[in-house]
Amino acid sequence: MKAMTDPNCMSEVYRELEKFLKDRVSQSPIHRMAYSRDWSPRQNYEADFPDIVVIPKTTEEMVRIAEIAYQHEIPIVPFGGGTGMGGGVTTWKGGIMVETKGMNQVFEIDGKNLTVTVQAGITIWEINEVLAQRGLWLPHQPESKRSCTIGASIGCDNDSTFGLRYGKIKDCLTNAVIVTGRAEAVRVGQRKCSFSSTGYKLLDLLVGSEGTLGVIAEATLRVIPLPKLRQVQGFFFRSLNESAKALERLLSAGLTIESAHLNCRHRLHFYTHTYREKFGREPNVPEWAEAILFLSFAGDEEVVHFNVNKATKILVEEFHSQQTQEREMVEGWWDSKHRLEFIPFKQKWPDSQRQKKFGSADIGLPIGRLDEGYHHYLKIAKKWDQEILGMTVYNESPNKTTASISFAVFVDDSNAESVNRFYQYVREMSEMAVQFEGTMSSYIGDGDRLGGFNQLEHGLSFEYMRRIKEVFDPKNIMNPGKKFESRWIKRHIHG
Repeated sequence: MKAMTDPNCMSEVYRELEKFLKDRVSQSPIHRMAYSRDWSPRQNYEADFPDIVVIPKTTEEMVRIAEIAYQHEIPIVPFGGGTGMGGGVTTWKGGIMVETKGMNQVFEIDGKNLTVTVQAGITIWEINEVLAQRGLWLPHQPESKRSCTIGASIGCDNDSTFGLRYGKIKDCLTNAVIVTGRAEAVRVGQRKCSFSSTGYKLLDLLVGSEGTLGVIAEATLRVIPLPKLRQVQGFFFRSLNESAKALERLLSAGLTIESAHLNCRHRLHFYTHTYREKFGREPNVPEWAEAILFLSFAGDEEVVHFNVNKATKILVEEFHSQQTQEREMVEGWWDSKHRLEFIPFKQKWPDSQRQKKFGSADIGLPIGRLDEGYHHYLKIAKKWDQEILGMTVYNESPNKTTASISFAVFVDDSNAESVNRFYQYVREMSEMAVQFEGTMSSYIGDGDRLGGFNQLEHGLSFEYMRRIKEVFDPKNIMNPGKKFESRWIKRHIHG
């Protein structure tokens, strides 16, 4: 890949792109600034300007963009909603930023086979607005769904509110079209089937690939009928491990649970931001409670009521939990988590970001080590002078307890040393995850923070990953500097 310091090269590239994109290509500083960073913690003045911004509308246009980039050996970085927290869309090696939201069409809703085929730049919110008219919905629901695109969900492998029942994006995805670093549009997957035993599972390689193998252009996803009723309940527990055991008991009893989110008492205060705004006080949380488990149940009315009553009986009688009595707290949490209904200008996000930035070590742990991980979190956060926001455990595998965890802190992005300490905190938390037989990242991805350093987790297989990238992207033009390089941990910790 050539260095991005030759203005003559970029001028030639711009002219070639302008021939077919017309006014959908720009070198304007104000346009480039809009794509210069994501939500990842970094100093407030830091920005990575792309050299050129393009807005393709078709797969064919995306192929032509890739041909030009391949010819000139310049980077291509796809941009979805920009809400990622790992630096996955930063153009720190320059190049072409692809604004994917121009590719936002719904190609087909197949009600008979329960699939939807879309361009990858459409947001999850937009898809469900269209599906709702047919009584259908896509159950992959990250909190960022208003801005998060399908391509970004696939590329980042983000978490979903309803992961306990429906899994992550790969559990919905049946096929996709990717424009590779060879400037070829390749369809991978199993058409409209949910699984296949033929060939290699190339579709799975796209999940979490962060644009390093190519730009995802189209996707077909499995959808389901909208549930008729949903109920959300909250329960207090004395420990995180105990609440995880209780959830496993509910599943082994045969109950159908739509979502399960486990919060430490610190994190609950982040999610009850609107409650404080409305009532002027914190919700009532027993002093002994170290964990709050929120559950949602959905389906036909009689089934939902049965599941709620049976779950409550098990949790209270067998595990001595206490059901949350303040419905306003439960509903406020659900507004924040799923409905995205807030008091105007008084919501947790981005209102809480005005003074300090949200940062997280998004590790995954074996389910029996939650309390141990929590105590290490408190210790490591204190060591690196991190302001604790709290811990949330998401369950992202269908019908089994898992631990995709946000160990969140607040970062002062006006202070270089604060950002420095944050990445040292992330490094030590990541090392702890590997020592505990877990993973360094469960929903943010490598981005420009864990690349290279993640070899500690992957060992020799890390080199096989490099070779896979070379097959898809022989000139390393697809989102270079991600997954295999870590400028933040390297910069701040190794000098």
